[in-house]
Amino acid sequence: MRVGIVCPYAWDVPGGVQQHVGDLAEALGAMGHEVSVLAPVGDPDHRTPPYLVPAGRPVPVPYNGSVARLSFGPRTAARVRRWIAEGGFDLLHIHEPAAPSVSLLACWAADGPIVATFHTSNPRSRAMAASSGALRSALEKINARVAVSEAARRTLVEHVGGDAVLIPNGVSVRRFAHAEPLPGWPGRGGSIGFLGRLDEPRKGLATLLEAFSRMAPHRPELRLLVAGPGEADLSGVPDSVRDRVVLAGRLDDADKIRAYHSTDVFCAPNLGGESFGIVLTEAMAAGAAIVASDIPAFGAVLDGGAAGELFRVGDADHLAERAAALLDSPERRAGLSEAARLAVRAYDWDTVAADIAHVYETVLTLGDGAAAGVRLDGGRRSSGASRRAHPRLRGERS
Repeated sequence: MRVGIVCPYAWDVPGGVQQHVGDLAEALGAMGHEVSVLAPVGDPDHRTPPYLVPAGRPVPVPYNGSVARLSFGPRTAARVRRWIAEGGFDLLHIHEPAAPSVSLLACWAADGPIVATFHTSNPRSRAMAASSGALRSALEKINARVAVSEAARRTLVEHVGGDAVLIPNGVSVRRFAHAEPLPGWPGRGGSIGFLGRLDEPRKGLATLLEAFSRMAPHRPELRLLVAGPGEADLSGVPDSVRDRVVLAGRLDDADKIRAYHSTDVFCAPNLGGESFGIVLTEAMAAGAAIVASDIPAFGAVLDGGAAGELFRVGDADHLAERAAALLDSPERRAGLSEAARLAVRAYDWDTVAADIAHVYETVLTLGDGAAAGVRLDGGRRSSGASRRAHPRLRGERS
């Protein structure tokens, strides 16, 4: 198949959707499919893969409790239409069609076989509620809807209606399985790791810093490795232990993998708004002993606590208690590491990409307009193929 994939968020800014799209493109390519990805790119000097087509410069927009870098407007719309017209695609796969960016523009511009994946988990999503009318017109064109988690599926159902096929985010298990630790890590006195945007409150770094500040005075050599883009606010960390918070900044792919292997305990203290938890599956693939907040998405990925410790979301004392217990028990860490490596196999891209390709094949088989492939919309609100798509793939009752 020749597949066009649309990512609404800036490619040169780290994010779960961007990573999912990039990994999916590579996995589909390894299966023999031809893939082109359309996404905004803000930095013209950013190194992009050969399958990436820039859709224009993004602008920062408050979106679903975060700041998303989106691209829209007449110039971007023209680039979207040109990409569709020249792509010769058998099928489009649009990620986050509710995002007011190239994804929604592609839904409006295209006619033919379309699959959409929903990543967002936010029961009070003002953005999705506000765009529900525009989204409904786009959804009429979509042959199959995929949600990466039960939380993402529930958000879709509550705001738009219908349903979706559940296919989780993927992770390249082999890529993360083995790596040398970063120089000097994990160290003799124990170490805790964090990876995520440092200036995004919902990632929960403030909770982890508070927990570390409670633990550090009783553990003279304990260190905290903090990696990710943005500026960290260390003002709440006592001066006496602040030098043991090591800010590694934004890491390249190779050093990110090494970071997962550099700590005794990996922490995901997110406060909410996560539909899945790619950072968890990466850490699991690396065999990390994990302590994570008990938000529903994390609890699902960690098998209710069997593949990693859970603590009460936002509770620094509980986090400190759970992390300390893991630091003091090499046996427990080893057990969680083994459990994580086993559990993460279900999320390996070999499995996930095959499931997604099966959805593609089903759409192309069941839609009798599919032979024409993807083309520019000639003005109709929805294609004949999408109206005749299988009800379960479109999220309807059969």
